[in-house]
Amino acid sequence: MKYKLLALDIDGTLTNSQKQISPKTRQALMEAQQKGLRLILASGRPTDGVRPLARQLEMEKYGGFILSYNGARVIDLSNEQVVYEKTLAPEIIPVIGALARKYKVGVLTYVDGAVITETPEDPYIQLEARINGLPLKGVEDFAAAVTEKEPKCLMTGDGDYMGKIEPEIAAALGSLSVYRSEAYFIEIMPENIDKAVSLEKLCEYVGVTREQLAACGDGYNDMPMIRYAGLGIAMANAKEPVREAADVITLSNDEDGIAAALEKYFEL
Repeated sequence: MKYKLLALDIDGTLTNSQKQISPKTRQALMEAQQKGLRLILASGRPTDGVRPLARQLEMEKYGGFILSYNGARVIDLSNEQVVYEKTLAPEIIPVIGALARKYKVGVLTYVDGAVITETPEDPYIQLEARINGLPLKGVEDFAAAVTEKEPKCLMTGDGDYMGKIEPEIAAALGSLSVYRSEAYFIEIMPENIDKAVSLEKLCEYVGVTREQLAACGDGYNDMPMIRYAGLGIAMANAKEPVREAADVITLSNDEDGIAAALEKYFEL
């Protein structure tokens, strides 16, 4: 088999518009794993927001991996070992909280399997909790509630406003990775974090070359891994720059594009 690892973005790639893995895509991925392909779910979601999908694909049985927080944490599901992790410095959390209050936007992070925020009534924060299937917990003091090192914070607000303040937030946070994953989300991550950096660490851990890695996605944050992989696959529903970065383009996420790519490009 030419490709030994397949990295899959989740939203807009693995899942359809209903945020579900279709029966055809699941069947194709189960058969691929049975023939030795190891899967990596590579997402900006928190780890706990990815686990239910990994369980659907029985990835712990087949030696799969979760690459969460856009690459800030990589876990080997066969033994729960943390392969790679990078977290925000504890002293930056109060700064992030203060910036959120200054710009009157929502802010959240993930603690003990829950989304925590000072503004649980924020509809965008409610959306983030719902997408990930996590409980939402309101706290009085955001910084005080973050008791462990976390890989990511997320600011939320109306799209036009978030676009305006993103450069100011980035400037205030110096070398941290700051970008919009959606119009209404500003992601705040440790510096030099992206899916390609983490996949390089994972390839070293597994003992495979980048040429033996395939990666598939649809969003801007998927471009680094699509460029890095031996085979970069873009969904038909991907943004135009993502399609241009890819080696090949498969069908859309509502047309079982992953199953189509497995059939066409993988020697299974």
